[in-house]
Amino acid sequence: MLSRGLVVLFAVACGAAVANVYFSQPLLVTIGHDLAMSPALVGSVVTLTHVGYGLGLFFLVPLGDVVDRRRLVVAQLLFLVAALALVAVARTAAILLAGMAATGLLAVVTQTLVAFAASLAPSAVRGRVVGLVTSGVVIGILLARTVSGLMADLAGWRSVYLASASLTALLALVLYRVLPRHGDAPPATLRYGQLLRSTVTLFARERLLRLRALFGLLIFAAFSTLWSSVALPLSGAPYFLSHGAIGALGLIGVAGALAATMAGRLNDRGLSRRTTGIALALLAASWLPLSCTRSSLWALVVGVILLDLAVQAVHVTNQTLVYALHPEAGSRLIGGYMVFYSIGSAAGAIAATSLYTVAGWGAVCVLGAGFSCLGFALWAFTRHSTPAAAGPAALSGPASQETSRKGASRGEA
Repeated sequence: MLSRGLVVLFAVACGAAVANVYFSQPLLVTIGHDLAMSPALVGSVVTLTHVGYGLGLFFLVPLGDVVDRRRLVVAQLLFLVAALALVAVARTAAILLAGMAATGLLAVVTQTLVAFAASLAPSAVRGRVVGLVTSGVVIGILLARTVSGLMADLAGWRSVYLASASLTALLALVLYRVLPRHGDAPPATLRYGQLLRSTVTLFARERLLRLRALFGLLIFAAFSTLWSSVALPLSGAPYFLSHGAIGALGLIGVAGALAATMAGRLNDRGLSRRTTGIALALLAASWLPLSCTRSSLWALVVGVILLDLAVQAVHVTNQTLVYALHPEAGSRLIGGYMVFYSIGSAAGAIAATSLYTVAGWGAVCVLGAGFSCLGFALWAFTRHSTPAAAGPAALSGPASQETSRKGASRGEA
């Protein structure tokens, strides 16, 4: 049984790791000046970090199903320390970009930790555990920009990565000492190539996995639509807010993320389908107050809370159901699902910033509402046709089949 302290440690480690992907966003201008990088080259910093993260989801996270998860987590964290240190001491653009790509690649230890926590949790409270750990991820994402901006103002942009490297090293030591020595991973019966191919096979065979991956793509496209572009209207008339004030919006989003831990409890009660539908409706509704951002900051606050609450609720539900399909393949399932999260995040960011330039904030809100309404429509059309989290006998043993039968009797997709 997982202690609450260990679950909180998982959440902290997840938040600290994923924050490294987002630290650079408010620092790009400063980094560009310091290393004499062109605007186009500076822009590639964020792109490379996210590309590295996407590659890590597919090539590194599945390893959690065939090796000791404790050793894998500690090894990834130590390599992440080295990548962060490389970024902190970079004196040329090439070294910086290499360090950023490696940072993104290794930050996927976040998803290894989520799968690890899910494997240690009893099925009766798995949703609650995944909800709390995933809240750490969302809080890390939301606070990363605020923390990096403040630290850069105080001690320069390099201090952000030095501090993160130090914290990551400390977490590696603590996790090495407190994590179970056997990460509940099965014996290494698959070779690496077979492991990667089996991830694709799982998507081909599991309709629920494909559906939940599409939900993940759409909700994070909406999430990224807001957070990649909201600074643009706030930095201009009538507000002219500073970068620090804009970054503080992350604190508002945290309230929604924390409230969404209730989604895990609802999943444990077999209410995943209803939770998904309500959350997707809230996500669509959040764009109404968000569209009033130029005339009311309070409307923005309400919209941010609703959006982050909804995204977190669906995300927790997705991961809980996906993991339950085949617990013995949990790392592959969560890693594969998160690839769609990355695609959605990238699509939302690119579309929102481009659309704002040509059509303004109203058009961005229409885009976000479009992603959200598409997600709700997908739920409405599939809510009665998708079985509970259950895998075919071809990929599951007797224990998984028993889990499937129990899930079908009390759970919802």
